[in-house]
Amino acid sequence: MRRKGVNYSKYGYMFTFPFVLAFVVFSLYPILYTAVIGFTDMKGIIPKPIHFLDNPFQNFKDLLFDNASFRKSLINTGLLWIFNFVPQMVLALLLTAWFTNRRLNIKGQGVFKVLLYMPNIITASTIAVLFSTLFAYPMGPVNSLFQMLGWSDAPIFFLQNKGTARGIVSFIQFWMWYGNTMIVLIAGVAGINPALFESAAIDGANGFQTFFRITLPSLRTILLFTLITSLVGGLTMFDIPQLFLAGGPDDSTLTTSMFIYGQAFKGSYMYNRAAAASMIMFAITAVLSGFLFYLMRDRDAARLKKAEKKYRKAAKAAVREV
Repeated sequence: MRRKGVNYSKYGYMFTFPFVLAFVVFSLYPILYTAVIGFTDMKGIIPKPIHFLDNPFQNFKDLLFDNASFRKSLINTGLLWIFNFVPQMVLALLLTAWFTNRRLNIKGQGVFKVLLYMPNIITASTIAVLFSTLFAYPMGPVNSLFQMLGWSDAPIFFLQNKGTARGIVSFIQFWMWYGNTMIVLIAGVAGINPALFESAAIDGANGFQTFFRITLPSLRTILLFTLITSLVGGLTMFDIPQLFLAGGPDDSTLTTSMFIYGQAFKGSYMYNRAAAASMIMFAITAVLSGFLFYLMRDRDAARLKKAEKKYRKAAKAAVREV
């Protein structure tokens, strides 16, 4: 019960202050500082006076037009994200439909969900060592299996082939994250009004029709969340490509995050170029996220809002005429 003369809002500010302080110090300030040094000549491990460039966008221009390694990292990042996200979403949706189908009434769902989610809680370094061992050359479980089945007469150096290396990295990312995506989608389905499914069952809708006509449209917001988080995670992919193959072979698994790390903390310590690359990735992420928001918008709500505006205009015009 609220007491007269007591301002309870101050307690809210007190509880949120530590988070706001931590965000400003560890997130907002580094972001703004990174944005600024992208327009300067800051480089080298020894601190020096920094100056803004005569052409403020010179670092960005050098990266986009004169740096083949950065362009290649952009292509690699896009390919690795697409090759792991598409099958990840397909499998996650199939598993979601399977687990949430009331007619099937699957027993032991909790055990299945834990097993499917488990790869997500294994550390990236452990997974990198695991797959390095699996595809080891010349002696490794995968090579031994291929030779035993007669698919290969000699050991195959999987990790020295660009296509194979990209495929393995994409598979690792898919294997690590499809369980997490599945759990998020199942949680979304749990929030749908059960009356909708009951009405569909009464009307004689089968499982396929129920999933595509009720479940998927009702998961629009959850799907948007999954798409955005996957997009951000895919464009900032670092741990598996770095720990597994260090960007090889021939930079075929070099991602933009690895490129940025290499520019900032290896060799000549080009902080300005790393900052410019970070801001380019921020802009790409923002544009793609905006496109996804537009693509996944609620069209019915937009039509309703337009109709409401037209109705108000017509009502105002009618009042003026009277």
